[in-house]
Amino acid sequence: MSPAAKSRVAVLASGGGSNLQAILDYFDALGPDRGGNVVLVASDRAGAGALDRARARGIDAVHIAHPADGEALLSLLEAHAANAVVLAGYLRLVPNAVVRRFRGRMVNVHPALLPSFGGPGMYGRRVHDAVLAAGARVSGATVHFVTEEYDRGAIIAQWPVPVFEEDTADALAARVLRVEHLLLPRVVELLAAELLALDDDDRVRGAFLAGAPGDAFALATSDGLAEYIDAALTR
Repeated sequence: MSPAAKSRVAVLASGGGSNLQAILDYFDALGPDRGGNVVLVASDRAGAGALDRARARGIDAVHIAHPADGEALLSLLEAHAANAVVLAGYLRLVPNAVVRRFRGRMVNVHPALLPSFGGPGMYGRRVHDAVLAAGARVSGATVHFVTEEYDRGAIIAQWPVPVFEEDTADALAARVLRVEHLLLPRVVELLAAELLALDDDDRVRGAFLAGAPGDAFALATSDGLAEYIDAALTR
């Protein structure tokens, strides 16, 4: 029996690649008939751990020497026949040419509940410091479509986590990262499955997109996803 067709996923990452690893592990657990194939991992940092993780799995790992060169990045993605792009800790603004080509097919994970604590310069520890400084009692992770502006694309899914009075930025970051690792792979699975039913130039829309920017806790539809989240939060 021939293997099931799968969407071809490219991952862009600037750091160690823990979200990339979460996607790979999740796809492994799904088995051969579900998920997607990660065909490329690219980074704006030559020494990024994400590239090492890709090489260890036999996945093409590429340093993006000129991240602002949209045509070069677009050529790289097209050379790998990618039909979905995932930003997993990628800190650069994606060039407009790439956003236009992959609109509705490119998602990003952000370590806060957008639209709060997003925008230019809001990444990593800066986000968690800002959450604590604001006295917020809830933070979390957001997966959203990528547009020409930082963190302004339509929200696909959010997962809240509590903020405790004794929290440090590191403690909050670890709590948010845990739910990023749970949420992002499931959204990527949904995206990969949806793309198989679309023509090459179509974008994901309709039932997959459960909310618009600003909608609180918008959640993409998926069998068992809500139950999984409930169970994970009680562990």
